[in-house]
Amino acid sequence: MSIIKKSQLALLFSPALALLPGTLITQGHVVKADTSDSEYTVKAGDTLSKIAIEQNQTVSELASTNNIANQNLILVGQKLKVQTATPAAATTYTVKAGDTLSQIAAAHNTTVANLVSYNQLSDANLILVGQTLKLTGTAATATTTTPAPAAQSTATTTAPAATTQSQTATANTTTQAAAPAAANATSAGTFKLSFYDPAVLGSNMGYSGVAANLSVFPKGTHLKITLSDGTIWYRTVNDTGGFAANNPHQLDVAMPSSQIPSAGILYATVEVLN
Repeated sequence: MSIIKKSQLALLFSPALALLPGTLITQGHVVKADTSDSEYTVKAGDTLSKIAIEQNQTVSELASTNNIANQNLILVGQKLKVQTATPAAATTYTVKAGDTLSQIAAAHNTTVANLVSYNQLSDANLILVGQTLKLTGTAATATTTTPAPAAQSTATTTAPAATTQSQTATANTTTQAAAPAAANATSAGTFKLSFYDPAVLGSNMGYSGVAANLSVFPKGTHLKITLSDGTIWYRTVNDTGGFAANNPHQLDVAMPSSQIPSAGILYATVEVLN
């Protein structure tokens, strides 16, 4: 491809001149081309292919942009439009010595939070030389999950197991007599209770008995004694005492000294078990 001055076009047809491809005949010197962002002025010595290489374009692109029909013919002083390609934004970055995440974010017009999210970094203060970081992506969105309400627990009240009352003496354990099976009970009313320890009195009658006014409850009568707090004792009349003998509405209940209620005297509902 040759470039000539307009005043020298006639020389092309002189038989005395032999033009080599890509050569520009001027006034005896070759001048390097200048470049600009959007426009280039053809200089002596230029060819379209040379300009294309310098401007990082192809000959076809320059010809198309400037409506050049003959790619082998351009003129000194001719203005050519040059399309300067804008480099594509980088999508990754390789960490170098001395880099920090904040510096990298600022240099690539993003934020530290975005880089942490794009690269799933657990520590924004720790990056490694040679590590490749993504500069673009979708930042993770924190999702708050409302836990499903826990299954409602239904409180079930279980009746306490029947307690077997034991009267424990210093060295002996006496178990409360069990209620007679399928016994019929007849209410005898409310009685005052007092307590005594047969062992302290030197008696070996044990703790399953109760002393009563024998005209009210003959010996061998089985009694169900219910305290105001719901405690139930079963006793068999086996004696009479000074208090009970003189008071038909009093019972003296046999019980170890260690278990006698601190109040000393209680009131209870008494039933006769038939």
